[in-house]
Amino acid sequence: MSTQLQTWDFLPISMNLQGRECLVVGDTEQAVRKTDLLLRAGAKVRLLGDANAKALVESADVLNAITLTSESFHPELLQSCAMVVAASNSTDLNQQVAQAAQARGVPVNVVEQPELSSFIFPSIIDRHPVLVSVTSSGGAPVLTRLLRNRLESLIPHGFGRLADLAMEFRDKVRARFGHINQRRRFWESVLEGVVSDLVFCGRTDKARAMLDDMLIGEQADAITGAGEVYLVGAGPGDPDLLTFRALRLMRQADVVLYDRLVSPQILDLVRRDAKRINVGKARSNHTLPQQEINAMLVELAKEGKRVLRLKGGDPFIFGRGGEEIDQLADAGIPFQVVPGITAASGCAAYSGIPLTHRDHSQSVRFVTGHLKSDTCDLPWYEFVQDNQTLVFYMGLVGLPVISRELIAHGMKPSTPIALVSRGTLPDQQVLVGELGNIARKVEEQQIPGPTIIIIGDVVTLRDRLRWMD
Repeated sequence: MSTQLQTWDFLPISMNLQGRECLVVGDTEQAVRKTDLLLRAGAKVRLLGDANAKALVESADVLNAITLTSESFHPELLQSCAMVVAASNSTDLNQQVAQAAQARGVPVNVVEQPELSSFIFPSIIDRHPVLVSVTSSGGAPVLTRLLRNRLESLIPHGFGRLADLAMEFRDKVRARFGHINQRRRFWESVLEGVVSDLVFCGRTDKARAMLDDMLIGEQADAITGAGEVYLVGAGPGDPDLLTFRALRLMRQADVVLYDRLVSPQILDLVRRDAKRINVGKARSNHTLPQQEINAMLVELAKEGKRVLRLKGGDPFIFGRGGEEIDQLADAGIPFQVVPGITAASGCAAYSGIPLTHRDHSQSVRFVTGHLKSDTCDLPWYEFVQDNQTLVFYMGLVGLPVISRELIAHGMKPSTPIALVSRGTLPDQQVLVGELGNIARKVEEQQIPGPTIIIIGDVVTLRDRLRWMD
């Protein structure tokens, strides 16, 4: 699985423009909107425009912060500017402004032309002092506007009041808790609990009194002192398949122990300052033996850390999650288990292959193709049943043995079979064949892992149900 760093076109940042001079060139609607944003940020704006911009300066509130002039643009206007916006109807003028600004190292935005810009304006959800920005790097403004509208409905208007209360108590919390992890845990319990509900309901005084009580004695120590382990299933790869609870715990953890089957897209959702430890296992190449992983979970939790054990698929289906929490239970370490969509279910669904179907299969059986003894010593006779679907995990290397043994124990060589490689991810591949010829097809096409093998009549439904293609 590739771990190449995903680069961005622009870095989202927040800029302090209080009392600083900014230049806006143009008398278009875009110029007026950008000027309004700069004024909201406390900037002093020189606007090179005329009739269309006059309405903006009629308000007494902005008379001291904006200068409207009809003079032509010349590079000397950039002398003391913190940033410049080119929003005229003239392509040549906008390009001239961009070139002059970039030559002087002044940040410049050319509206609707990100290729000429050194910065872009995001869509903004205003819950001052909380501001949420959404951007598509300038390439899809309608999409960012739609996303902003969705976020508007999800973020309560009381978020600003909650932020004000948090800032009011910031010094008290810092004085009470010396370590950043203690402070982080305290604030998470506050901002996701009763205090926030009170603020959203307009009962800020009661929320303030409750915060004072929470900072006293044993209650605060109980909130911030204990370590815990979160055993979380990351699903088969697509980040959209994570549960809400998984996301919440991923963003709380201090340390993350992750497997190789966890996709980079999902790992990017973990809290950015959390320590990340790769404990992944590939065939015959274990980054850490299982016993060392178990011991590390116990040790980190005893240090008071919140430890995220992030596994591909579901931790209780061939994920060895039971072994890990068994040792945690012996050590008296508190833990939570969050199920994930197992690879069989996710890969089958994204391939258009229902694992059960009233006309084709009334049962499904999950089988590991890679046993502890590194053999395929399996109850083959039990697998050769009518109206049953077999799903083999970790079976790509052992596929010739699986095919041979199933046929030897009575399964028809013509039985449909599908291999789903990198299921649910954008580069998913599905190879369909028959039990008797699938090993040869794999040799010809070189299917990459990780791979799920699905065997049974349900595979024939793929041609009609393959919605991802």
